[in-house]
Formats: sequence, structure tokens, C-alpha cells
Amino acid sequence: MTLIRSLRPNVTRDEAIQLFHAAGPVRLLRDLSWGPLRSVAEVYIPFHLFQVGIQNRGRAEQCLLGLDAVAGTLDLYEFQHLPTDPETVCLETRNCPAPRLAPERTSELVLAKLRRILYGRGFFRMRDLHLSVAPLPGELHIPYWLAFRGSGQGTRVAVLDAVRRRTEGAKVRRLIEAWLLDVDEP
Repeated sequence: MTLIRSLRPNVTRDEAIQLFHAAGPVRLLRDLSWGPLRSVAEVYIPFHLFQVGIQNRGRAEQCLLGLDAVAGTLDLYEFQHLPTDPETVCLETRNCPAPRLAPERTSELVLAKLRRILYGRGFFRMRDLHLSVAPLPGELHIPYWLAFRGSGQGTRVAVLDAVRRRTEGAKVRRLIEAWLLDVDEP
């Protein structure tokens, strides 16, 4: 078991089960296509934190971003401030993928993802753009709830961000499925 520091989840196990058991026609369609809900588990994905400076058009702004430490493939996780002790919890768990991302690659990945976000807002809005990235020490884990659905041999995984109360998409599912199957993510 690994001792980790995680953001405190905003979704309890019972709330996650209720969210995965959405009532009405959505549940019926999901149960028909993915199968019934079999179990729910919590998983913690490690993130490296970065203090980022953005200078554009004479304006300067600072932000705090997180990059997943497993493969660097997930979207950047934005924080309003550095999480404080009351906002985090230390716990022992086996449900956390090991960080595999080489530390020397993390800053360049954050820069590339940040440029993509900024250019997506409007390439012609960029003038005298300067970005700075400073890694912060330590790791912070983000809690997610997993729903295992299916019957027989087929199992599907649905993922819920336990901090933001948001259903996650294919990137997070692929990362978790690769970890569960113990294969390298593409």
C-alpha cells in the first residue's frame, strides 16, 4: 500500500453510486448498451503541480496547473490556489497508478498543452506571448470514482471526477484501463 496526499473528494461513495445509477431513459439506454452497474471503486491519479506565468499583449497572469504524472496525456488540471491541509487528505491505498512520466519531460508537456489551449482561444489574439513554467515540489493525487458495468466477460468502465462532480471522457478511461490491465498507454 502506498501513502499518498490527495485532494479531499466532494463526492461520497453513496453519491457516486446514485450518480452512476441515473434514473429514467438514460439509465435504461446505458444498462442496455453497457450492462448493469456491478461495482464502484475509488482511484487516485497522481499529478505534478506547476506555477505558470503567461504574458500576452502586455498583460501578465499567474495560474496553478497540474499534469498527470502517469503518462501526461490528460488535460491540464487547473487549481485556484495551492491546496491547503484542510483541502487534502493523506491515506494509504493500492488504487493509484504509479507515476511513470520522466520529470525532465513534464515542463515541456505543460508548455505544449498550454500553448494549444491559448491558440485555441484565438491565434491572432497572441502578441508578444511569453510563458514560464516552474515545477512545484511533491505530488498531489486527484480522486476519481470508477463504475464497472457489464455482464459476463464484457466490462466497461465509467469515470467520475470526485472533486469536480464531473463525468470524465475517453482519455481518463484509457489511462485507468491501461493501469488496470497493466499495459503501457498508447
